Amino acid sequence: MMNRLKSATQTFIQLALVWLAALILVRVFEVLLNGITHEFPENVPGFLFWAVVTDVVFWLKWLIFEYVIFLLIALGSLKLSKIVFKVFIVLMIIIQIGLVQYFNTSLVPLGADIYGYSIADIKQTVGASGAMSVQLVLGFIVLLALLVAGLKFLPGKIRMPLWVAFLLPGLSLLFLITGLSGLLQGKPYKSDFANNLALNKTDFFFGSSYSHFFPEDEEEDIYADAYIGDYGDAKMVSTSFKYIGGDKYPFFRKLEDQDVLTPFFNVPATKPNVVIILVEGLGRAFTNEGAYLGNFTPFLDSLAGKSLYWKNFLSEGGRTFAVLPSLMGSLPFSKNGFLELGDKMPEHASLYSLLKFNGYKTSFYYGGDAAFDNMSVFLKKNQVDEVKDIKSFPQGYMRLPAANGFSWGYDDKELFRYYLNTRPGEESKSPELNVLLTVSTHNPFLINDQGKYTKKFEQRMDELGFENPKKDTYRNYKLQYSSILYADDALRGFFNSYRQRKDFANTIFIITGDHRIPEIPMSNKIDRYHVPLIIYSPLLKRTAQFASISTHFDITPSLLAFLKANYKLNAPDDASWMGEGLDTTRSFRNIHKYPLMQTKTDIIDFVMGEYHLNGTSLYKMTQNMEEEPVQDQAMYNQLKSAFENFKRRNAGIGNGAGILPDSILSKYRLPGK
Repeated sequence: MMNRLKSATQTFIQLALVWLAALILVRVFEVLLNGITHEFPENVPGFLFWAVVTDVVFWLKWLIFEYVIFLLIALGSLKLSKIVFKVFIVLMIIIQIGLVQYFNTSLVPLGADIYGYSIADIKQTVGASGAMSVQLVLGFIVLLALLVAGLKFLPGKIRMPLWVAFLLPGLSLLFLITGLSGLLQGKPYKSDFANNLALNKTDFFFGSSYSHFFPEDEEEDIYADAYIGDYGDAKMVSTSFKYIGGDKYPFFRKLEDQDVLTPFFNVPATKPNVVIILVEGLGRAFTNEGAYLGNFTPFLDSLAGKSLYWKNFLSEGGRTFAVLPSLMGSLPFSKNGFLELGDKMPEHASLYSLLKFNGYKTSFYYGGDAAFDNMSVFLKKNQVDEVKDIKSFPQGYMRLPAANGFSWGYDDKELFRYYLNTRPGEESKSPELNVLLTVSTHNPFLINDQGKYTKKFEQRMDELGFENPKKDTYRNYKLQYSSILYADDALRGFFNSYRQRKDFANTIFIITGDHRIPEIPMSNKIDRYHVPLIIYSPLLKRTAQFASISTHFDITPSLLAFLKANYKLNAPDDASWMGEGLDTTRSFRNIHKYPLMQTKTDIIDFVMGEYHLNGTSLYKMTQNMEEEPVQDQAMYNQLKSAFENFKRRNAGIGNGAGILPDSILSKYRLPGK
């Protein structure tokens, strides 16, 4: 028995070391792949060292479990245990390579967010990404061939003392018991891209999946009875919500939202039309003056100068799934995003439903499939009059180029053309609320007239004064930047056409991004949410630029307050809005408290005052939405307590708790579904 134990241990470590070598080889491949297709991190040798350390830590964490299983099988058959372990190693490397490829395409490590999407959504997203090239498939085959050859020929050539073979599983057990792995990490890198690149993608995926299926119980905190608004330093946060709905309606509150928009408008006698344009992936990083990646939206920049413009605005989600509930309904997230509740979405009020109740005609236009992310269910529940998507476009409209046989739908210019052709240009008897969601600036970033906009991209880099080395880096993202320039051009054409319409003079336009494109490397954690907000209208009597922070949650409360103040809009005095309205302070500040949801399974971000809590890390935001890590235990505890309070309330949505009492829903909603 002892001889069999020694032999099995020696064989196990020989195979395990081949697996470790394969992990290091894949790591080198990953750094080279991302360096060629994106950019190399600073100090590549130092980065590679610490990245390999993360792979070794991942390898060690698993080792004790594999060792025990290997021994149990080896007691019956050493040959069978070798076969099982080799198959396991091959599968793990296949997973690792697949996750590396996913990160290279999306620049976001894949975690438990995959469980928040339906099979149809995943199929469409993967199919339309255009991620698999011949070169990558060949690289995948070469790596697997090297692994299989290594497992066949290398184990017998590895010689080590028996005590070392026993030591490694023991070290793995020590890691498991003491949590020593947390100490073996390099310093955080300046860019979020580098921090994500350094992760072992399989370790991240498994860790995220484990937390998803086996969440830790929220610890009891001393502020358990506080309202989400009743906390914090009054100098840092000046707002407070007083909830009145108990556990049955956890976000139901007294409405004290102020009308901050009227001072900027010449208020017309009749209710204005409202047109909301949600631009896929429109991040502040490359939009308008002061964008740290450079201004690739010259038209939007010029429009912002004639508008009310918030340069430090935030989306509420890192993907499109969050934008409609957050912007149109100022709604909480529930567990996996409000839309993910599908037919079980609690009845609620929204900008759609309340304006419809007050005589507005409502519509939603999208170049893709409105069924994606259950958007169509949300629109139906809000009684939207017209939903125009990929199934509605008649012949004569051009789709986006296909990748792997998939296309997201119709490009932005065609979406705008379809909208203008189907909305009456004359002043109608009923005011309108129309929402448009674009799709061209989405992976794989293939657009019609690709050559034209690639040339514009090169011209724009010259206009921005880029030197050749910087140009070479930006060319790794030429499809992304070309699509941004295309979207900006499409907006220019849209507004030029709209100005010819009679209803233009009585229309308020709202332009924002649903989130920031993640396929261009991000500088920090808040960058994913940093989007512009532009409110443009011929009705404006003065323009302004605001540095204060607001989010999608604040748009509906502010619009309703404006319409209620000027047109006696029939709307409730109590509501469940997550936001309280836009902050029109010109200097940098944040008087709000906001949870942010990056993916359908990750609610790990919370902003309060000038601080941003991301997981267990605390950052302080500056005037340009840059972030610096800070060590302030008192402030960390304050944000964490407020965040946990929100999460307790949020957990009730979809688990029996409602949004609004029936008495309000029935009073401010048209009959019928």
